[in-house]
Amino acid sequence: MELSHILSKCDHTLLSPTATWAEIQAICDDGIRFGTASVCIPASYVRQAKLYVGNKLPICTVIGFPNGYDTTAAKCFMAMDAVSNGADEVDMVADLGWIKDGRFDEIRDEIAAVKAACGDKILKVIVETCLLTEEEKIQMCHVVSVSGADFIKTSTGFSTGGATFEDIALFAKYVAPHVKIKAAGGIACLADAEKFLELGAHRLGTSRIVRIAKEA
Repeated sequence: MELSHILSKCDHTLLSPTATWAEIQAICDDGIRFGTASVCIPASYVRQAKLYVGNKLPICTVIGFPNGYDTTAAKCFMAMDAVSNGADEVDMVADLGWIKDGRFDEIRDEIAAVKAACGDKILKVIVETCLLTEEEKIQMCHVVSVSGADFIKTSTGFSTGGATFEDIALFAKYVAPHVKIKAAGGIACLADAEKFLELGAHRLGTSRIVRIAKEA
């Protein structure tokens, strides 16, 4: 698999709480240079980054991040605010407590509300697979499939684990055909990135693949 193809599937990511504008500029420059799918950055930098890159690179941001327990109204406001500031894609964290309580109808309704707030922009739903049972993962595949969201995503990168090959294979088995898959968290080498794509991932949330490309 060509490196350029792998890069085109990467959401080049910087979500550190200490991220500076100079660092955001740098990953935007790298995203343009290497043709990544997007840059995924904190919401506070979205407007500035969109003005900086124009139409050269999609801007992705996160909401309800990283714990997912903001209210639905708050998540909808964050989504609308992000889009109004220029975000092309929004990655939201599902309410993990609701998953544990089996409140799947409410989760579906929340995702649908956030999708409506995003309008025609892409919405990805982070389910934090490292904290879920297999049955909960399967249930979330069904929920995301009927919610109107565009992607299901494995991880925030801020919990106890990231993407695994097993989780991507499970997602590919249980999500509806119209739902795409994003693997995120701990993707450290080209071999792993290629494997995730072969298993059915459409996007990779990572910063390390661009670093590898720069070194090459």
